[in-house]
This record gives sequence, structure tokens and C-alpha cells, in this order.
Amino acid sequence: MPDERDLIEVRLDERFDEARLRGYLRGRLPGADGELSVRQFGGGKANLTYLLTFGGSTEYVLRRPPLGSYAPSAHDMGRENRVLSVLRRAFPFAPRVYHYCEDEAVIGAPFLIMERCHGIVVRATMPEPFASDANAPQQMSRALVDALAEFHAVDYEALGLTALGRPAGFVKRQVEGWWRRWGAASPDDNPQVKAIYRWLAAHLPDTSYYSLVHNDYKLDNTMFAADDPSRIVAILDWDMCTLGDPLSDLGTLLTYWTGPEDSPAVRAIGTMPAGGFDFYSRRQILSRYAERSGRDLSHIPFYHVLGIFRLLVILQQIYIRYARGFTQDERFARLNTSVDALTEWALEVMESSNV
Repeated sequence: MPDERDLIEVRLDERFDEARLRGYLRGRLPGADGELSVRQFGGGKANLTYLLTFGGSTEYVLRRPPLGSYAPSAHDMGRENRVLSVLRRAFPFAPRVYHYCEDEAVIGAPFLIMERCHGIVVRATMPEPFASDANAPQQMSRALVDALAEFHAVDYEALGLTALGRPAGFVKRQVEGWWRRWGAASPDDNPQVKAIYRWLAAHLPDTSYYSLVHNDYKLDNTMFAADDPSRIVAILDWDMCTLGDPLSDLGTLLTYWTGPEDSPAVRAIGTMPAGGFDFYSRRQILSRYAERSGRDLSHIPFYHVLGIFRLLVILQQIYIRYARGFTQDERFARLNTSVDALTEWALEVMESSNV
């Protein structure tokens, strides 16, 4: 549910039968009896997200997996529905979900219908009014870290989510699972990526605390109130949420969080606004999270490398869909260069690590 600035006409290869969808939703959603208008949120690179407007005023958001071959566990609308159906009771930043359909005959894939949230999603450029507010980057940074610590403190057993995953052995399964996905998405042997995998496998930390894990926690999966950069409206993209080691979320955040000290190639991969805005440094993120959560972060380089490894595999999966003709989105044509840059970054973090 990105903001209004992301809306585009539906891409030709990502259209679906709108009349069939309207017929299916009639009687299943309040206000879904009027004429249907569909636009697409163009900012994402994986799951496809659409704005449904009925009768010119009633709005919903539809999410579905990407086109072509994809890892089902990484784009699980059923999982997202299961989490969001209960999470809002304990975590106010979880959007409301209204309907889940697993019948692929309706639009060609399972899909989820959610509420339309209104606010600002920050990506490569700083939008107004935040760009004119010198304090906004610090306020957003603090809110983002505090929300992550709050999320990791949610009692998932009380919400009935104990069957969401198997917490024990989570980190090892992450390392092995992303390595398998790399093998499926990369036609060529890559000794540097293999070295990253071997380092991770040799440095598995002991996990002493388990929690809900978002699995894609970053700035542009967060929506802020347009009039208050310290207030989060919603946290988005819950299709990979599971149970496991909460520090993996912190590693993901560090991976997407770039700053002036990073190389141009790494900054290009991140989702941070360019222009020297005063966001938290990675060190400040870690300090704030440790303060709010009380957790030991001495093994955080492992989780950072794991976050980079995950991202390079994800980008390779997206690139291979483009290379094989499953999507025509030209944004994906050079993702192989991003994979190379991430590989180099992971090796640098490994080299400087003392774990």
C-alpha cells in the first residue's frame, strides 16, 4: 500500500481480467458493487500491488505474487493473510486484511485484499514536507527502530501464531534455503557467492530468543503520517513473516540502510534518499535497538552478511525472471550488476568482522 505518488496505469503484462475480479468480489466486500477502476502501485520489485476503486470512492488494495516462476514461500499470500488477520490486536502498525482468495482462476494467482492506508513511503528521494524538515530523518529513523523492537516483543503465542514457523534452527535454515534459491536462480557457478555461503555456515550463532520475524524490514516497507515523520501509519509486505531469530530483521534493515560512507554501488542498491539527509548511521541503529530491546548484538556482523546474502539472491531471482522473459519490466534488466556489488559488499563485511 504505497502512497499516491506510486500509482501508474497497470503494466500491459501485469493486467488481469477486471470483470472477473469484480464479479468475484461482489457480495464479498462492502462497497464492491460499483464500477471497478484498477491502477497499479509501480514502486515494488516483487509482489504486484494494485489499487481497486469501486464506484469512484471505495478503495481497497490487492496484492498477488509476481509473474512467472517464483519461490512460493517468499510470496505467500496465505501466510500474509494468516498473520495480518490477528497481528493488529497486538501491533498497531499491521494493516487490516479483508479477504484472501486462493483460487488462481480469478486473476491467475492467489491474492489478498487489504485496507488502503494513507501516508508517505520514503524511497530514493525525500518527499515533501519531510525534505524541508531537518529533523525528519532522525525522527523516522527512531520510529523505525522502535517499531522493530516493539514488533519483536509481540507475544505470538497469545495471538495463536505458534504454527507460523519452526523457530529452532531458523538461522541455519535461512542460510541453507537462500543457498538453494541461489542455485535455482543462477545458471553459473560463482565462487565468491559460494565463499559467502561457506562463511555463514561456519559462523552460525546460538539463538537464545525467538520472536515474530518480518523478513523484509526496511524504510520503504514503512508508511509515515504525512504530517508527522515520527509517526508510523503502517508497516507493509508481510508475506514472508515467520517465527525465528529477531536479529535477522536487524540484519535486513542494515543491508537496505545506506549512508555516505558506503560505495556508490552499495548506495545505489539501498532504498535511502540521496542528498545527505541526516538519518541514523548503522551504529546509531544498533545502539537504539539494543537500548529498546535489551539484546546482545555482538554477533551482528553475521546477521548483516546474512541480510546481504538474502538480498543478492532475491535480486538474482528477479533478474532471472526478466532474463527468461517472465516479465518485461525494464527496471530489472541490470539487476545482475547489483548482485555483483552486493557480493563484493558481503565479502568486505566478512573481512572486517570479528565474529
